[in-house]
Order: sequence, then structure tokens, then C-alpha cells
Amino acid sequence: MIKCIGSIALIILYISSYSQADTSKNANPEIVLYKAALKLIDSAKYDEAVVSLKKAVKLKPDYIEAYNKIAFAKIKKEDYKGAEKELKTALKFAPDNFESQKTLGILYYDTEKYKEAKVTIDSAIALNTDDTELLYYKAKLMYDGKAYKPAQEVCNAALYIKPNYIEVMLLKADIRFALKEYPYAVKEIDDAMKLIPADKPVYSAYKTRAKARFETKDYKGAINDWNVYLDAFPDEEEALIMRGACKIEVKDNTSAIVDFDAAIKLDPKNPVSYNYRGVAKGESKQFVEALKDFDYSIKLKFDYGAAFVNRAAVKFASKDKRGACEDLNKADSLGDEMAIKLIDRYCKF
Repeated sequence: MIKCIGSIALIILYISSYSQADTSKNANPEIVLYKAALKLIDSAKYDEAVVSLKKAVKLKPDYIEAYNKIAFAKIKKEDYKGAEKELKTALKFAPDNFESQKTLGILYYDTEKYKEAKVTIDSAIALNTDDTELLYYKAKLMYDGKAYKPAQEVCNAALYIKPNYIEVMLLKADIRFALKEYPYAVKEIDDAMKLIPADKPVYSAYKTRAKARFETKDYKGAINDWNVYLDAFPDEEEALIMRGACKIEVKDNTSAIVDFDAAIKLDPKNPVSYNYRGVAKGESKQFVEALKDFDYSIKLKFDYGAAFVNRAAVKFASKDKRGACEDLNKADSLGDEMAIKLIDRYCKF
């Protein structure tokens, strides 16, 4: 009998324990919904996740984490207005929530609301000064506003915390280029390239390095970078013109003309392409065709000083000294710095 009572007592205890666990499990159904939503987000089922999270905030209107995840899901769905609304709701309940402020600041930047981005990012950084992603966006805002030196300092702060932050390294290279510190720009990109997976090239880095190498007179290196970039973007006019300009410098004029032909096909009204093609043709001693290109370049842009200077060079080569000096005088009147030097040297009758 005692044994029986003991068994009953154990059963009662087990039932009581199970009942308490079950009650505890269902005491916060919004947490169950939230956790289910996280799994849906991990599976990229964003619509279903939003439905679950909406139920959670209906049960718990100040559920900050749920609002943040709704915003995350909506950003993934490119519903930026909806994401902004959710984050603002979260901040009404918790104005100092770091995740809400950080996500909203980055969202503002990505949607080109730069004033709002600055205020929100600065506020988030005040909550966590060591967040390198926020420092990156702060530096980007400064770079966009041409505050290059302060942007550089913020990049340095981010790299001190996270030395191999590729995006910051590349942004710092852009800053170096803007400051005309071209050798340093090349070095920054070289260092970043060592960390970038070969199967995930950052083509914008090749473009910046190509431009910087051109400025340092590393024309062959610049051509190599433009080759990689143009393999990915074969119809980018600027890249074709820039690669063609590099080819002129290494005396590969025939190939340069091919690049300028392709650029002109993309935009028949760009005077720069005709000017450069004229130079390449002049270097190839195709003087008549070169003069046609310069004439058309000047027709498209009547105050194009460089085209007048380049046309003068071809006219000199064609023994038309008078015509060449007239072009140089015109270029000088347009403020071209090279013109006056050439006038002093060649046009003193």
C-alpha cells in the first residue's frame, strides 16, 4: 500500500512538473514566434518570417528585437520604406537601441538620405565606438562630402580595430586617389587585393588602381588593370578611353585606335574620344585622318584647349607652322597651360 501511494505520488509529481514546463513554454508565445521567424530568415523565407514577427509584436508591442528583424527581412526584400518604418517604431520604444540605430543609419545611407544617415550613424557610434562597420559608413559619408582627411582618420581608426577590413582598405585607397597620393592609392589596393578571394574580384578596385597607375606613369600596369575591368564591363566608355590613352603612352597606337573606335560607337558625341583617337592617328603618321578627328572634337566642344594643342602638333608634323601656331594661340586664350610653353618655343617668328 505504501509502495502504491509512493507510485501515485511520483506520478502526481511528474504531471505537476510537466504542467509547469508546459506553462513556462507558453508563457511567452511571442518568443516562440520570434525564434521560428529567425529560422525562416535563415532559410531566406522573408515573407513568412515577417508574418511570424508581426504576430509577435502584436502580442508584445514593445518587442524591439522583433521590429529589428522585421526591418532586416524587409531590407532583404528591398522594401526600404517598410524597413524604415519598423526601425522608427523600435526607436520609439527604445531610443538608445544600438541595433535599431545602426541598421537605420546604414539604411539611410543606402537610400541616399545622407543628412539623416549622418545624424543616426553618429548617434549609433556614440553607443558603440568600436563598431567598424559604422566607422566605415561614417568615413564614406565624409568621403562623399569631400572631407578627405577626416575620412582617412576614421578609416585608420577602423583598421586599428580590424586590420584586414577590405572595404575600409579600398575606401582608403579612394581617399588617397582623391588626395592625389597616387603611389599610396596603388599600395592600399595592392594590400587589399591580397585578401580578396580570386573568385570574387572587386572590379571597382581594378578601376581605381588603373587610374592611379596611369598617374604614376605605370602604363603597362594600368593596361593590365583595365583589361581585367573591361573583361567584366566591355561596354564602359570611360574604361575604353582610359585604356586607349595608356596604349598611346606605350606606343601601341593601333590597339589604342581600336579602343577609341569602340568608345565612339558607344557615344558618337563625346569629343574626348575623337581627341585621343586623333593623337593615336597622329602618332601613327595618319595626319589627314588625325586632323579630321581633331576638327570634329573641336566642333563638338569649341573650347577644348587640349584638342587645339594636339591639332597643332599634327599641323607642325605636316609642316603647317602657321596653322599650328594659330591653334596654340587659341588654346592659350582658353587657358591651356601647355600652349604658352609651346608658343614660346615654336611660334616666335
